[in-house]
Amino acid sequence: MSKQAPRRALIVIDVQNEYVTGNFRIEYPPVESSLPNIGKAIDAANAHGVPVVLVQHVLPADAPIFAEGSDGAKLHPVVADRPHDHVVTKVLPSTFSSAGFDDWLKEHEIDTLTVIGYMTQNCNDATIREAMHKGYAVEFLPDAAGSLSYKNKAGYASAEEMHRIISVIMESTYAATMSTEEWVENLSNPTHVACDNIYYSNLRAHGKM
Repeated sequence: MSKQAPRRALIVIDVQNEYVTGNFRIEYPPVESSLPNIGKAIDAANAHGVPVVLVQHVLPADAPIFAEGSDGAKLHPVVADRPHDHVVTKVLPSTFSSAGFDDWLKEHEIDTLTVIGYMTQNCNDATIREAMHKGYAVEFLPDAAGSLSYKNKAGYASAEEMHRIISVIMESTYAATMSTEEWVENLSNPTHVACDNIYYSNLRAHGKM
């Protein structure tokens, strides 16, 4: 882990009306708690000179969610009305699927991505994994993110289960997880925060650490 201060960018993923008032509503944690934390993180980033990147998922106009031109596809005012440095659009889960995103990070000498937004188990997960594979340090703020429930032929998972499990997996090897408040405090004296590892995470599960 580098002893130099992290060169962070705050990646605000898909905080769109669809997840708040539309056809694909976040269930856990409730938006009543995650949206204020998202706003708090953006405000802190702006106050400390951390670039803010807004990410927007847009699908064809006939799609049932995130349809191009629809109110659901619009960025929610909590993010759209706050200062930000860059906006990218995508049609796939990972933010790295957006043309030029990785180039923008390199141009701004970013080495650490802080991920917030929606959904924990889909676009956040995909972005975090790809960022880690590309060599970036990654941070994840679960209380500024959220999930919804799924049911398919593989079974059922509640929003709370998915949010909790994905957060545990992220901390085990992909991203340092912390609260929004902890992250904001770190900005005053920026230091790299390490995630756990899969071996220690397993030992703890069995009471061996």
